Amino acid sequence: MEEIDMRPNYSYPLDSEWSEQDIVDVIALYNAVEAVYETGIKKDTFMDKYRQFCRVVPMKMEQKQLDRQFEEESGYSIYQAFKQSRSTPSNEKVRLHNERKKSRNR
Repeated sequence: MEEIDMRPNYSYPLDSEWSEQDIVDVIALYNAVEAVYETGIKKDTFMDKYRQFCRVVPMKMEQKQLDRQFEEESGYSIYQAFKQSRSTPSNEKVRLHNERKKSRNR
C-alpha cells in the first residue's frame, strides 16, 4: 500500500483584486505544483497552467512574492517546479521529490 503524505491544511495566497477566473487559474497552478511534488504531472499540462498564471500575474516581482508565500504555506516552490519542467522532455511527467522544510512558526 502506498503511503500518502498528509500535510496540514494551508491556504493559497490570492489577491482580492483578481477576478473569479483569475483565482481559478492561479489555484490551478498551485494544484499543478502540488502534483509535481506528490504524483508528477505531464509537462504540457503544467506549462499550460504556468502560462495562465503568468497571464494573471505578469510582473516577475509579484510572481516571486506569490511563490515565496506559497512555499511558506505548503513547502512547495513554483519556481523549482517550473525549473524542473524546463528540463523535462515534453512527453514525460514533471516530478520533484519533496524535501519540505519545517516551518519556523509551527
